[in-house]
Amino acid sequence: MLVEDLRLGKEVSAVGLLRMMSRMGGFMGMHVGHAFEVLSEMVRDESCLRGLSFTGNLVATGLRGVLVELLRRRLFDLVVTTCGALDHDIARTRSFYRQGSFDADDWQLAERNIHRLGSVFIDQDSYGVVVEKEVKSLLDELGLEGGVAGHRLCWMLGERLGSESSILYWCWRNKIPVFVPGIVDGAVGYQLWLQGGKRGVYVDLVADMNLLDEMMWKAGRKGGLLVGGGISKHHLLWWSQFGGEGLDYAVYISAADEYDGSLSGARPREAVSWHKVSPKSRHVFVKGDATVVLPLLALGLVQSLEG
Repeated sequence: MLVEDLRLGKEVSAVGLLRMMSRMGGFMGMHVGHAFEVLSEMVRDESCLRGLSFTGNLVATGLRGVLVELLRRRLFDLVVTTCGALDHDIARTRSFYRQGSFDADDWQLAERNIHRLGSVFIDQDSYGVVVEKEVKSLLDELGLEGGVAGHRLCWMLGERLGSESSILYWCWRNKIPVFVPGIVDGAVGYQLWLQGGKRGVYVDLVADMNLLDEMMWKAGRKGGLLVGGGISKHHLLWWSQFGGEGLDYAVYISAADEYDGSLSGARPREAVSWHKVSPKSRHVFVKGDATVVLPLLALGLVQSLEG
């Protein structure tokens, strides 16, 4: 195939741009175009179980709105994420974060009780205290006892938040399970341990694994949009190997390199060797910042489905 120039104008939609990008030849732009093609096929495959994994830091940014839109439209059947995603979704629903700078003086921020997450500023009163109050209220009102599946706790939090700006709210409303394998690594998990432990309440991760196992074995085909790396990426890949040859569609978005052997930077072809991505799959790796790449891909998907 020949390299084709991009042709822009006011009549060009996100769908049109993405389709042109798939033919532009270089470099990550072409991969973004291919990612759109894979995702478009995946969301139209009615036999496909579609998983979305992402890291918690993204929820601290306006990308939260993109994730909400994907889940509001039921484009995914399950979510795998980190405890930080729960923390930030609760905190931003009940409070607010502010635009900041990577170049801020962190000592001065600490003296002003401001946390910095990259270029996002989070007032101390907008985070830990807010999450603590929300978890305590949940435990007080529901009177939970014993083990409670993590995905059900996420639904309970989403129902309680009751806000259409919330990821957890839409997962509860659309009954999309949210799996958080590292739930103790964050404010929500800490409060569930601290306050729930006194009441005999604990997060039943075995119940989550049972549900994931059931979903994977029942799936005709499987697909995944894996944004960022770490435990959320691995957990979706790990479970995708069961009940088949792995993911039939896989789109990775990550800024990490593969040459340190990290899972975060690993390409889909490496997952093929673990039977987590099928050798017959359609897959693509987009190296880039998710806050740049994902809005374009999501807009293209929304426009293509509405067109």
